[in-house]
Amino acid sequence: MSPSRHTKVLIVGSGPAGYTAGVYAARAMLQPLLVQGIEPGGQLTTTTEVENWPGDVQVQGPDLMVRMEAHAREMGCEIVSDIITSLDLSRRPFTAQSDSGTVYTADAIILATGARAKWLGLPSEEKFKGFGVSACATCDGFFYRGQEIVVIGGGNTAVEEALFLTNFASKVTLVHRRNELRAERILQDRLFKHPKIETLWFHEVAEVIGAESPLGVEGIRLRNVKTGAITEIPCKGVFVAIGHSPASELVKDQLEMHNGGYVTVKPGSTETTIPGVFAAGDLTDHKYRQAVTSAGMGCMAALDAEHWLAAQGDQPQKDTILPMGYGAPEGVGAK
Repeated sequence: MSPSRHTKVLIVGSGPAGYTAGVYAARAMLQPLLVQGIEPGGQLTTTTEVENWPGDVQVQGPDLMVRMEAHAREMGCEIVSDIITSLDLSRRPFTAQSDSGTVYTADAIILATGARAKWLGLPSEEKFKGFGVSACATCDGFFYRGQEIVVIGGGNTAVEEALFLTNFASKVTLVHRRNELRAERILQDRLFKHPKIETLWFHEVAEVIGAESPLGVEGIRLRNVKTGAITEIPCKGVFVAIGHSPASELVKDQLEMHNGGYVTVKPGSTETTIPGVFAAGDLTDHKYRQAVTSAGMGCMAALDAEHWLAAQGDQPQKDTILPMGYGAPEGVGAK
């Protein structure tokens, strides 16, 4: 029989939203249990210099997440290295199955699963993943010392990765489908001034090309979006930085969503369409997607959970089946 654990507040995810929720829930004496997930610390663990975290002119992303985890632990949040594989939000207490086999039950749940990198969806991209194609400059940039590298994208992530990769590469080519970037102006200014970076406008990736034995990238085939002309650029690394998609698979058939998978919350709160379930961070935020806003929502989620539990008399709900339509879209929240 699988081991089972019960907690007042189960926090799923461990980025700025999850750890901040852990701090506030622990301070509220809710004895929260946080399950870190597949990527403890979230996206900031794959970021180098963070310059927009209040109180730190510059801080390394991984270092910041180590400090946040330590803070949550110090406040009394229990942090577990495990992965939630399924959630049942149809009745309370809510149930979470995990990769370790442990079954977690909770009176309230805070979802902070964040987002993950998007890919181009090309067969050649899939073929060379881990062999020259990457979505993490911090993880893999070191392997391309003295090599030519291509970065795909036009937002903050793409520009940040291009700038970071200049620490290793002999040349970085930034490829973008349009003729202007979406990145912050200060980042664009640094990019355009950098002698190692070249920007290629109005192009998209047609194919990643490379050697078979050993498997490795040797170049990239680009298509001009205006003329259709094909250009080949030699490179040893291709870094895809075209954005992220919310990690909402656990609740895709249980909670209302918007904008392609972001969990819907009530305006001005972190309440989802199921009472007792709260969402914070990049899982619900398709607009700002900043570490500081995620942390703020983590705080909100913990306070919302505290108030909601108090309204329930701070007592566990014993096997309460949620009726059809009770705070959830039709067809959700009932069995």
